[in-house]
Amino acid sequence: MSSVSLVIRKRLNKNGAYPIGIRITKDRKSSYVFTGQTIEPEYWDEDKQRVKKSHPNSKRLNNLLLKELSDTNNRILEIETVKNNVSAKGVRHSLKPVGGSSFISQAKVYIDNLKAKGKYNQHSADQPRINRFKEFLKGDDISFEDITIPLLIRYGAYLKRTRDINERTLINHLVVIRTIFSRALQANIVEQKYYPFGKGKIKIKFPQSNKVGLSVEDVMKLEKLKFADGSPQKHALNVWLFSFYFAGMRISDVLRLRWSDLQDERLHYTMGKNAKAGSLKISEKAMRILDTYKSEKQNNDDLIFPELKMLKDLNNAFAVQKKISNAVSKFNKALKKVSDDAKIGKKITMHISRHTFGNISGDKIPIQMLQKLYRHSSITTTIGYQANFIHKDADEALNAVIDF
Repeated sequence: MSSVSLVIRKRLNKNGAYPIGIRITKDRKSSYVFTGQTIEPEYWDEDKQRVKKSHPNSKRLNNLLLKELSDTNNRILEIETVKNNVSAKGVRHSLKPVGGSSFISQAKVYIDNLKAKGKYNQHSADQPRINRFKEFLKGDDISFEDITIPLLIRYGAYLKRTRDINERTLINHLVVIRTIFSRALQANIVEQKYYPFGKGKIKIKFPQSNKVGLSVEDVMKLEKLKFADGSPQKHALNVWLFSFYFAGMRISDVLRLRWSDLQDERLHYTMGKNAKAGSLKISEKAMRILDTYKSEKQNNDDLIFPELKMLKDLNNAFAVQKKISNAVSKFNKALKKVSDDAKIGKKITMHISRHTFGNISGDKIPIQMLQKLYRHSSITTTIGYQANFIHKDADEALNAVIDF
């Protein structure tokens, strides 16, 4: 009789998380079926075989894992009823993959996993992309073995024919398919020989994007604008400028800031994207913005900006990301009016504040200091990002030839 238990793989994946699997043990020999779920080491309780309560989505993940464990156990009983002498490895090979072995069933597992991990932005972007692939398949499911190079080429042509999309959008659609396919490989649902991506196959290469920031003169125009207190334009501009004054702090981090993060005239915060911690001096300009929000502070209310105040549970990462995404949409709509009033002639979005800091800093600040300000994990990332805004050498080289 086989026994099953939930375990985590002892080897970290590239995201620094452990894949969660189901260990099948029979006659003191074990084999594994992986669930498609991953978890950071500090959130896994090995003794209890479950996600710790400290994880923001522990209840949802534990329910999902317990269901998969139960389904696996039921399937093993069915297999051993037919085959008495099957080994642990044989049981694993006989098991149907959790969620099913087809692409669409595994796509659902992938989407459910994003929601369980609170990744609203990726969930809301990838679900429509999966729907478009289903539309291309005319609603039919498909096996991984049938996702071939010719089929993906036809899918790309279909997207371009039916929708006005650029190359990057096309690549994003293919990336989702590649991600789900890769997870299927890890779960032993499909063999490597059927993988349609890579050298000599479908290559995925993102086209280089053109990052454009505002100039010093543009920012000065924004700083001089006057809007009515409480107007969407004033609030959006305040948040945009506040982000810029702190080296283009990401909006997701800005809206999470608390009054308790302000200590000794410094702002202490940990960047959500890579958990990099640090502090920056609060400039007079940033302090003036903060002063306008002090009157809104209520008892036991620690959040500086209002967007997340109505949420009951700030540990619900999915709900928080959804609220931030909605806020960004409103900000960007208001910033269009701001741009028109400032007569800048350039599109302004919340993310442009980060590009604006990069554009103005140019090559004036040592790259190591920029890495610290941006909170990049790797200086290579900083070099690649800042290259979008350093034009002096290229401009001088061009003038050396044509300026005669």
